[in-house]
Amino acid sequence: MISVIPAIDIMNGKCVRLVRGAYDEATEYDKDPAAMARDFELAGATRIHVVDLDAARDDDKNNRRQLRKVRRAVNATIELGGGVRTEEDIEELLELGVDRFIVGTAFARRPQIVEGWAAHFGRIFLAGIDARAGMAQTSGWEQDSRISAVDLARAARDHGACGIVYTTIEQDGTLEGPDIEATNRIAEAAGLPVVLSGGIGTLADLEAVVRNAHPNLKGVIVGKALYEGRISLAELFERFPQEAASAESPW
Repeated sequence: MISVIPAIDIMNGKCVRLVRGAYDEATEYDKDPAAMARDFELAGATRIHVVDLDAARDDDKNNRRQLRKVRRAVNATIELGGGVRTEEDIEELLELGVDRFIVGTAFARRPQIVEGWAAHFGRIFLAGIDARAGMAQTSGWEQDSRISAVDLARAARDHGACGIVYTTIEQDGTLEGPDIEATNRIAEAAGLPVVLSGGIGTLADLEAVVRNAHPNLKGVIVGKALYEGRISLAELFERFPQEAASAESPW
């Protein structure tokens, strides 16, 4: 079963979508993040993918006020990426009610950090691997880590991550179809549950993922296609019934 996970990217307190991670190509949407989260849950979402784009860039800015509102608005599992770099970040975000953490920049720089965090906080950390031309990017996708995405996937397996969120940056925000082949390579290398992100534009794209997915490919993030009205989330859940999320889920 493939989990369909709707996405909320927050910048300057607003719901936005980027194209290939370019901050200067952000499209802002009218509905605020908490209202969008409510809409997703009413449509049937049991898990919501949230990215704090300001925090992801290493800026002093973050959107934790908005995150608190999102948490109060829904009961769904919230997985958060962007700005998860220290134990203090994790403690503050746990207090806000975040359920899962996607660790990107900190993981690429020091993969072993996740092992220590998992020992202390539990298996609630997914490695965020965002790749351009097969190489992992960091700091809001603005810096090249010089580590291959496949090598980082193996490190995720070895250092206690409970799963991976993998994004092909070239596809992200384009609505031009997902990079299933690259995601399958990550799933094979990691031996962990992997969530595909980037490029979903139509129901046919999701059907292609389901047909061609590696057994470890367990979820798909859908973002811009929802905001642009190309896909109905309720119809997606009707086509792909979802299991209720639980705190005991390993990913």
